[in-house]
Amino acid sequence: MTSFLPRHIGAWGEDRAAMLERVGVKSLDELMEAALPASLTRESIEGLPAARSEQEVLERLATLADKNTVRTSMIGQGYYDTVTPAAIRRNVLENPSWYTAYTPYQPEISQGRLEALVNFQTMVTDLTGMDIANSSMLDEATAVAEAMLLARRVKKARNKVLMSEDVFDATRAVVDTRADALDIELVESDFRQIDSDVAAIILQYPAASGHLPELHELETITGRAREAGALVIVAADLMALALLASPGSWGADIVAGTTQRFGVPMAGGGPHAGYLAVKDAHKRQLPGRLVGVSKDADGAVAYRLALQTREQHIRREKATSNICTAQVLLAVMASTYAVYHGPDGLHRIAQRIHNHAVSLAERLSQIGVPVTSTSFFDTIELEIPGGADRALRHLLTENITGWKVDESTIRLSCDERTSADVVDRIVRALEGSGTEADKTGIDAGYPASLERKDEYLTHPTFHRYRTETLLMRYLKSLADKDYALDRGMIPLGSCTMKLNSAIEMTPITWHGFASIHPFAPAMDRLGYLELIEELEAWLAAVTGYDAVSLQPNAGSQGELAGLLAIRGYHVSRGDKKRTVCLIPASAHGTNAASAVLAGFRVVVVGTAADGSIDMGDLEAKIAEHRDVLGAIMITYPSTHGIYEDSVGDVCSRVHAAGGQVYIDGANLNALVGVARPGEFGGDVSHLNLHKTFAIPHGGGGPGVGPVAARSHLAPFLPSHPLTDNHTTGSAAAKFPGAGAVSQAPYGSAGILPISFAYILLMGGEGLRMATQSAVLAANYIATRVDKVLPVLYRGPGGLVGHECIIDLRPLREETGISVDDVAKRLIDYGFHAPTMSFPVAGTLMIEPTESEDLGEIDRLCDALLQIHDEARSVYEGVWPPDDNPLVNAPHTAASALVGEWSHPYSRATAVYPALTDEVLTNPARLSAATAGKYWPPVRRIDGPYGDRNLVCACPPIESYREQ
Repeated sequence: MTSFLPRHIGAWGEDRAAMLERVGVKSLDELMEAALPASLTRESIEGLPAARSEQEVLERLATLADKNTVRTSMIGQGYYDTVTPAAIRRNVLENPSWYTAYTPYQPEISQGRLEALVNFQTMVTDLTGMDIANSSMLDEATAVAEAMLLARRVKKARNKVLMSEDVFDATRAVVDTRADALDIELVESDFRQIDSDVAAIILQYPAASGHLPELHELETITGRAREAGALVIVAADLMALALLASPGSWGADIVAGTTQRFGVPMAGGGPHAGYLAVKDAHKRQLPGRLVGVSKDADGAVAYRLALQTREQHIRREKATSNICTAQVLLAVMASTYAVYHGPDGLHRIAQRIHNHAVSLAERLSQIGVPVTSTSFFDTIELEIPGGADRALRHLLTENITGWKVDESTIRLSCDERTSADVVDRIVRALEGSGTEADKTGIDAGYPASLERKDEYLTHPTFHRYRTETLLMRYLKSLADKDYALDRGMIPLGSCTMKLNSAIEMTPITWHGFASIHPFAPAMDRLGYLELIEELEAWLAAVTGYDAVSLQPNAGSQGELAGLLAIRGYHVSRGDKKRTVCLIPASAHGTNAASAVLAGFRVVVVGTAADGSIDMGDLEAKIAEHRDVLGAIMITYPSTHGIYEDSVGDVCSRVHAAGGQVYIDGANLNALVGVARPGEFGGDVSHLNLHKTFAIPHGGGGPGVGPVAARSHLAPFLPSHPLTDNHTTGSAAAKFPGAGAVSQAPYGSAGILPISFAYILLMGGEGLRMATQSAVLAANYIATRVDKVLPVLYRGPGGLVGHECIIDLRPLREETGISVDDVAKRLIDYGFHAPTMSFPVAGTLMIEPTESEDLGEIDRLCDALLQIHDEARSVYEGVWPPDDNPLVNAPHTAASALVGEWSHPYSRATAVYPALTDEVLTNPARLSAATAGKYWPPVRRIDGPYGDRNLVCACPPIESYREQ
């Protein structure tokens, strides 16, 4: 059997020996004994599988996929079968240039992704009739919940929200959870009366039942809301909006939903890109990431993330939301679907869906099945007194699943894959469900008043790429602008960018995983359920906790779920006053934002000089808030990249005061197989499967953030009211005391096979070795650069954890070269910059991961040391402070090769800084050395200009002609 370990771990044999020698230890085990506090270390973790070969893992996953039964789904409820064009599946979803990229915080090397996201934002604003949209949300239900919180921020003095009774059940469940945590009064309403204390109203368009009212009815409701000073939130189906009047045209202020219907498989519930769009007045309250148009140093059009001061990494507890992971890869798929089909194609698809729904309603009515729907887009309701279960059984004989509303009512939702044959099969299955007396004809469709009359997707981007040849070339051109793991190392601290192997990615497009509805009968999801049960058990073993929920579909949602579990536990014990959450000053911004969204008040704990928690300040804060202390959130190893000796003491002090300990799993890649947070004091943690367990970042999402807890918190982990073809009316049996945090019961189930495969390929010993190798790589970098670029913090044994912080502040003081200059100059050397100025301003946080080989690690160290020397050249007067390779970085091909060169350094120094004079003067060697050069598409981008002149949709074609 060929082991997978040498495929995943980068340094072996002589290379590993050289790294160990440099660090000053003889083995990986000795390294961990020196780095970790002795009380934490474990030699092995029970409950993890033995490593399997690639073929064995594929066979195991194929068996699980075969246990899922793929039927024709008519369930709807926000999830619909769709057709993913092969050109999009192959060129985006299965392309490492797209799925291994990181969040576009370095915009100069992210122009392809950013352009695709601008396409997404344009698509959403055009279809919804809004002014501005963000670059994706996690799913429809959380998008609606975020819309509710947005409205509350705008209407600060109001705490009531009215919601239509005809919304998707999963949306109601998530909104309920979020409202309850913040004491928002959520009331079902028909909107006949809207009082002055209402912040917003929420309605679904089309409604969950499929119903579409007349335009004047919608305008009457929005008029009432306006008179009462309430905002109008609409959960809208984007596909329906290809035919129907946009919510913006009849009075909506905020529109939310999902783009799943735009070529993204149902995948057991996700991942899918939600969306959120608003009127211009609310743009600074819009949560999530927003891509804006700016310009670079030469005046060329360039994209960047805009208005970042709204986001959690800057605003912390005052942020607009705790969202960190978005759904970029899925947003790219959805926007490319719109680019490929264009407005005419979308209109045809939507019209075909509607026509099949009309045909189905008419034919069922003709055979005596009572159809209560006459005004709809794709969903019809059937009244079969006492016979809903019988009707669903009859549909199963034709391999079709529907949705049970109650004992007498079912719904059927048509989608892109609905055909005349499917309509025939439904009619055949339900033929005995009607009566002669009910045989009537109906006049079905949607009101003429709702017909869309305005144009959408008018930008040339949505008209150019009709042939597959043109689309392939467009996607290739976008990918070529970006830097992803398929080009080189992305050494980001706090965001582990390890190998996302092809073998792990392979199963996600298999029919047995990709084509399952999350609310399909349990008997159709047996493979998924078995995979989920095993994966939960493995994650519990890794962390030392007793229970795991896979529902949170991002790390931010995992944080929220863990904090809600703590809150629920305290409330169940009558400790409603325990609402203070202690958070170290160095913590991730999501921690503070999540705590606020869970109903906690944040109290900051200071940091000691060595980067650890200031124990004196901790004791003072505990003493001050002892009676109201609910929790502490800590990251281990710390955000400063060290294994703190005091972690056990921190946990015991908080427990002694009656609080619970939340351990952020962001740095779990330094613990897997060597220590378990559930054993050294944690009560609950979230895990990032998109970091530690090999799910790729996808350019800023998807992610999965499972939450794990000890037994006393297990009853308060996420639950879900939807299962097995219908609404149970109460929370799921597994964790009955909590609410839903994501739209689907198991979140982004479609990418769980990746982490399942990763654990099975690595085995328990392999996971341990991966952790050790990551820690070795970080310490090797620290020893190589420390004498020139000081490492800011060190833990036990003078070692760092799996990441290290390089302090550039002395360099700035001496030479004037900033952390931004160093980050942009690294692009010229062919690197994605490490994490900038977090958790300490003026520093770089570097995490090499276990997947990088010694050659690539040395290349990074060499680049950092050479950049230091370049900065010294500025200090020594070789280059002026305002015209040198660092402040002018990055250098594009055009800036270096076209026109007169007026800089005091050479063109070669600008674009080939790592090459020696010997190589530069030898044509044969030069040709080989420059073959893999990455050329950034734009120069340094002017961020403030983009915020002052905010444009978040496709720029007019004239702007490109001008440049």
